[in-house]
Amino acid sequence: MATIRLFSLGCSKNTVDSEVILGNLQTAGHEILDEHSPKYPQITIINTCGFIGDAKEESIQYILQAEHLKKKLRTEKLIVMGCLVERHRDDLKHEFPAVDAWFGVHEPDELLKFLSENFEKTNLHQRLLSTPQHYAYLKIAEGCDRSCSFCAIPLIRGKHVSRSIESLVEETEILANKGVQEIILISQDVTYYGVDLYGSKKIAELTQKISEVEGIEWVRLNYLYPHQFPMDLLDVMAENPKVCEYIDIPFQHVSTRILQSMKRTSTKEETYNLIKTIREKLPNAALRTTLIVGYPGETEEEFEELKTFVSKIKFDRLGVFRYSAEEGTSAFELDDDISDEIKQARMDEIMEIQQDISLEKNQEKVGKKLHVLTDRFEGEYVVGRTMQDSPEVDNEVLILDEDETVELGKFYTVEITEADAFDVMAKVS
Repeated sequence: MATIRLFSLGCSKNTVDSEVILGNLQTAGHEILDEHSPKYPQITIINTCGFIGDAKEESIQYILQAEHLKKKLRTEKLIVMGCLVERHRDDLKHEFPAVDAWFGVHEPDELLKFLSENFEKTNLHQRLLSTPQHYAYLKIAEGCDRSCSFCAIPLIRGKHVSRSIESLVEETEILANKGVQEIILISQDVTYYGVDLYGSKKIAELTQKISEVEGIEWVRLNYLYPHQFPMDLLDVMAENPKVCEYIDIPFQHVSTRILQSMKRTSTKEETYNLIKTIREKLPNAALRTTLIVGYPGETEEEFEELKTFVSKIKFDRLGVFRYSAEEGTSAFELDDDISDEIKQARMDEIMEIQQDISLEKNQEKVGKKLHVLTDRFEGEYVVGRTMQDSPEVDNEVLILDEDETVELGKFYTVEITEADAFDVMAKVS
């Protein structure tokens, strides 16, 4: 049996994959080292991301560093897995000869057999959580049936494959028994859940059943696709106090021409109408989106259209990506005619608008009392989140705990005392 450390890069879907690998390795008898362990591992595993250029570069840097340390410290094995391997295995093998084994996203069994001779099949329910013990991601499906022009995920992960409701409820029960109180449902397209298994979208039904598991207090959904949005999900959010009124929809753009080129199927009018419906049904919901700037052919007028969209809608949470040409996608054939400097400038402009919006919204919370879940200690503060905040990507509540009585993984009512653009300060009420 060996000591093993795994570095998980990229999105929360990768995080779940890594947790499953580690859980199965631990069950097989291996010793898993966390990031704070003073030991150096006998085996290093890197779970790579291959989504966009910046993520690829980060993965390459991790491999370079691990390869260097392997040669220097005579590590027994270096294993690289994940999305980047799925896309560029042959090139990577040539560039990094010190890597002992390469495994794509569909090869967890092969990886585990490589390290444990008697291993038979990956158990998705055996997870070693890398998140704080009170929240966990639940990957409800693999792959994607969409054909967005800029996205390589279908090339990497394949077609959409839903897990059964029974399997997901069972895993939630296992997680709840470990102390998990918040379940975050994730997949490449959460709203499409169930179409392949049941013939129709079942995300509302799944969400309701997950919320009924004893011990679960919050259910959050990430990555909701806007086209043909399942309205029954809004009803569940409105009626079920355990389901976070948190709408995470990556609109990507608002110009109808750009959306059509992106193969997003929605129009500008449909986008505005959907937001109007959401806010009518859920007036207190947090609305989060991600956008792409610098898409091929994006004109100044279309960028101004996007800025107007951000200013008018006033999203609670917003992130921006610079367009990255990905080999194999349909947009790769387009002329990437916008310079990196212009892409960066456009991203900065959008984020400046959003910073002012976020500051205004946060200042409105001063003096109000909010329900928060505490995640971690940071200096003199205990860091928590409201129902409107997903881990790692959204605003945080910084709780001043002078008496040192606030515990992690607990719910508290706090009073907001100060606000800045992306965080608020609070005291326990």
